[in-house]
Amino acid sequence: LKTSERISDYWGHAKISTVNRRQYQDFMNQFGKTHAKETVQKTNSIIRACVKDAILDGVIAKDFTQRVELIWSSNGIKVKYLSVQQIKQLVDSLKDGITPRMVSRYMIITAILTGMRLGEIMALNWNDLNVNFKTIRINKSYDYVNGDEIKAPKTESSNRTIRINQGLVDLLLELKANNQDMIFKTKVGTIPGSTAVNKTLKKHLASCGIERNNFHFHSLRHSHVALLLDKGVDLFAISQRLGHSNMTITAKKYAYLIDEHRARSNDQIAQVLDEISGKNNENKVVVAPLLHKQK
Repeated sequence: LKTSERISDYWGHAKISTVNRRQYQDFMNQFGKTHAKETVQKTNSIIRACVKDAILDGVIAKDFTQRVELIWSSNGIKVKYLSVQQIKQLVDSLKDGITPRMVSRYMIITAILTGMRLGEIMALNWNDLNVNFKTIRINKSYDYVNGDEIKAPKTESSNRTIRINQGLVDLLLELKANNQDMIFKTKVGTIPGSTAVNKTLKKHLASCGIERNNFHFHSLRHSHVALLLDKGVDLFAISQRLGHSNMTITAKKYAYLIDEHRARSNDQIAQVLDEISGKNNENKVVVAPLLHKQK
């Protein structure tokens, strides 16, 4: 979720002028119980910047974020992702009976197969799709929270070009039928936002019998990473595809996925070594002559 959505979920329509330091501390305490250190610090930093602007503009007189103690979960909160089989199930469900008017479905499939952020997907126009080279150029983001405007991407490193498969190319070309300049604009000229795509995602997860609490559109980005790791794609390639400035960011953000992948890899390594060294006498009889012949 974006910080603005987190604020809205907790504070509702409360005015900033009514918030005091104790109330803000309560908010950060509750938020920190279920979020990692990096997320808590980032959320607090964004809110503090907004509060300082409000003081400069004369909206409020005091900074209620000052000297607030931050807490966070040390339990290694994990974002739930889909297995390879579940991803296939979900994609099949989304493609079943799909038509160009069902734009949200196309957006979800695009997220699964590219790992793109929602704002990046919403901002795509037809010039960003290279049919011949099967690539998507990502150089902007759609701000659906603050005024529906096209802006620069999240970071400089978010400017990138990624490779896609022919199946996704063919699927996206179906949206040409809507006769719009932007890929994911509907016939009436609107682009499905967070609420619409998450509603569609929830519906199809349920139809597939996949239960995932708090699984939302951005979780598809984590599922994309899990899919690539499962298929042996190296971390450097994944980092570039996601638009991270370096592999350290990717390794830190998806540490739990990498640890799980490493554990599976270690099991595979142990199995290979067992096959070579032999677990029992039968294996030793087979392996020894082979090694002897290679000397």
